[in-house]
Amino acid sequence: MVLSTALFGKPAFRNLICNGLVLAEDGKKMSKSLKNYPSPVDVIDDYGADALRLYLINSPVVRAEPLRFKKEGVYGVVKDVFLPWYNAYRFLVQNAKRLEVEGSTLFVPVAQATLEKSSNVLDQWINSATQSLVHFVRQEMDAYRLYTVVPYLLKFLDNLTNIYVRFNRKRLKGRTGEEDCRTALSTLYNVLLVSCKVMAPFTPFFTEVLYQNMQKVSNDTEESIHHCSFPQAEGKRDERIEQSVARMMTIIDLARNIRERHNKPLKTPLREMVIVHPDADFLDDIAGKLQEYVLEELNVRSLVPCNDTLKYASLRAEPDFSVLGKRLGKSMGTVAKEIKAMSQENILVFEKDGEVTVAGHSLKLSDIKVVRDFRRPDGKTEEEVDAAGDGDVLVILDLCPDQSLFEAGVAREIVNRIQKLRKKVALEPTDIVEVYFESLDQDKSISERVLHSQELYIRDAIGSPLLLSNLMPPHAVVIGEERFHGISGMSFAISLSRPALAFNSVSILQLCSGNTKSADFLKTYLLSRDHSNLKSEFQRGNGKITVGCVENVPAVDVLLGEHVFLTVGDFCSTSKSGKY
Repeated sequence: MVLSTALFGKPAFRNLICNGLVLAEDGKKMSKSLKNYPSPVDVIDDYGADALRLYLINSPVVRAEPLRFKKEGVYGVVKDVFLPWYNAYRFLVQNAKRLEVEGSTLFVPVAQATLEKSSNVLDQWINSATQSLVHFVRQEMDAYRLYTVVPYLLKFLDNLTNIYVRFNRKRLKGRTGEEDCRTALSTLYNVLLVSCKVMAPFTPFFTEVLYQNMQKVSNDTEESIHHCSFPQAEGKRDERIEQSVARMMTIIDLARNIRERHNKPLKTPLREMVIVHPDADFLDDIAGKLQEYVLEELNVRSLVPCNDTLKYASLRAEPDFSVLGKRLGKSMGTVAKEIKAMSQENILVFEKDGEVTVAGHSLKLSDIKVVRDFRRPDGKTEEEVDAAGDGDVLVILDLCPDQSLFEAGVAREIVNRIQKLRKKVALEPTDIVEVYFESLDQDKSISERVLHSQELYIRDAIGSPLLLSNLMPPHAVVIGEERFHGISGMSFAISLSRPALAFNSVSILQLCSGNTKSADFLKTYLLSRDHSNLKSEFQRGNGKITVGCVENVPAVDVLLGEHVFLTVGDFCSTSKSGKY
């Protein structure tokens, strides 16, 4: 440095990168004689080279500080980074395959330009968050701050799996229509592809595996992800929607905390929640395009926005000693006393202006904490109404029991048991089954009332109608069965079966000119066929197949939806429509 400055008038380098020492877990220097470190080969065999690489990049070593190497830390990277990342990818593959099975066309991602025009708020949010990821990683790599990338990636993957995928399950599973499903899957595909390209320098092997699989349905001509250009932050970033979704998650966390304090599980529906915040734009978002996600996630019937921060809370100001202490020195005591004495009106003016002068010192929003203490409505107890806040937003829940919500709570319990039974028998999300319900109570009126009033919710949640057990045909193949007792005061049995053909016996008898034996032969033949092959044959024939191979039965045209149904659920839905 001295010679370069003396000879050329400039430093010998623009950036100097110093690494710290990698020490053994006990803080001592790694030593072959002491054998106080795990074999690198064993670590790579157990967790992979990418996990080891990311562990070191995210460690104090890249900040020129010592690292006590722990094998458990490498496992933590696998658990916190790679498993959520791979689960999001697996969810994409499973539902793309399901779409191909149900729609009989291959999944092809929608063009990015089209995706950017999506009207779905979570599509807009995740696209913006992906562009923020690209911008952040480029910025940090240009400044050689590798250690900041992994925490940001962790937060991004957590948002991808626990917000976008979780809240979009209906769309991704095709419950809102094929076109909307393709848009959601294409958005998830694009986000995973871009994130792989961004993280390729950090996790070269894992991203290469994902890229090679995703490339099969893309227009990307590069043979390897490492031949691709590093992504540019090209798309539009919407800071407002990113902030609104972040606040939405805060609201959900606060509401969950209230439920936990009062032992109110999420399966128990509540009547109302109030969101108190002074930002009108945020309240518009939370009461508009984000409302359905909040209500569904928290199982609340209605959401009331409120920008009157004094209606449900009293305000008080607290100095941030960690910020002001060093700056104000001896004046801290006087300033702190005046801050604590601020009236509610002065606090509101301070929040609006963003600045206030106290004892001759100009203070910003970052210097003073505004605390909102919940003021419970008159005549209400803590067991009836409770609230939680984080200093920014206040969430109020109506906890009063409501008999009208009982049936909705029971329906969620039934759906929960069905989903657990699916997992118990190792079904994949793409596996189609029929679900049968049998009440084990002497008084079946409660279960009948619940199934009737919550029919649409249950159908939407499990992806098929919930059928009564007496509708199960004798040829149905049961793959899972379980009895439940004491669930919201009810006892019932749930059975899962493979999709089974259902026949309109009257129509088939007419098709066979009233010959009962011929009708039975035709049914037997159709039941002998592989279900998926029969479905494909009906699709190719636009809902019609010709059967002419049954002995002593003349060739007949069998119509799907008139003579035969691919599932009992289809038959019941048609019967309810009044057609039969």
